[in-house]
Amino acid sequence: MVKQERAARTRRSLVLAAAEEFDRGGYEGATLNRICQAAGISVGALSFHFRTKDALADAVQEEGMSLTRDVVRQVAAIDRPPLQAAVAVTTELAGLLEESTLVRATARLAVERTDVAKTWASAWVPTVEYLLREAKHNGLRPGTDPSVVAVLATYLVAGAQAHIRHPKATECARPLRAGEHDSDTSTERLNRLWDIALRGIRADGEENNAAPR
Repeated sequence: MVKQERAARTRRSLVLAAAEEFDRGGYEGATLNRICQAAGISVGALSFHFRTKDALADAVQEEGMSLTRDVVRQVAAIDRPPLQAAVAVTTELAGLLEESTLVRATARLAVERTDVAKTWASAWVPTVEYLLREAKHNGLRPGTDPSVVAVLATYLVAGAQAHIRHPKATECARPLRAGEHDSDTSTERLNRLWDIALRGIRADGEENNAAPR
C-alpha cells in the first residue's frame, strides 16, 4: 500500500512538472531531464512511469481533458437559460486557462501534437453546440444559426487563450481609457466581449449586410 501511494505521488509530480514544461516551451521545447529536475525525480523513476515523452504528454492531456470536462459538466448543469449557460461555459474556460497550468498545457499540446486524435476543444465544444441548439427557440434571435454562434464561441475562447499566453501581442497599441482595466481577469474580459456580441454592434436602421466585403 505504501509503495502504491508513493508511486502515485511520483506519477502525479511528474505529470505536474511536465505540464509546467509543456506550457512554457511546448512539446518540442520540453525535455525529460528538465521535467525530472523540476519534479525532483531521477530519470530512472521517470522511465518506470513513462517510457517516452509522448506517453508523458498523453498523461498531461488526459488529466487536462478530464479537468476541463468536469468543470464544463458542473457549469452546464446549473439551471439557467441555454444561451446563458453556453456563455458561462466559455467564460469559465477562460478562467480555467488562466488559472490551471495543466489545462493550458493540454490546450497547447492539442495544437502542437496534430497526430493525437482528441483535441482540447473536444472536451467542451460539443456541450456549447448542444446548449446553443437548445437556445435556438429560447434565447437566440430568430434566424440566428446556432452553429455560427458556436464558431464565435470557439473564436472567443481561442482569443482568450492567445491573450493569456501572449498578452503583449494581443493588447491594443494605445493607452487605456476611462473605464478600461489592464488588470481584468480573462473571465471579466470575455464577459465584456460576450456582452457586445449579445447586444450587437449594428446601429438601429443600418443595413443588415453592412459588413465590409
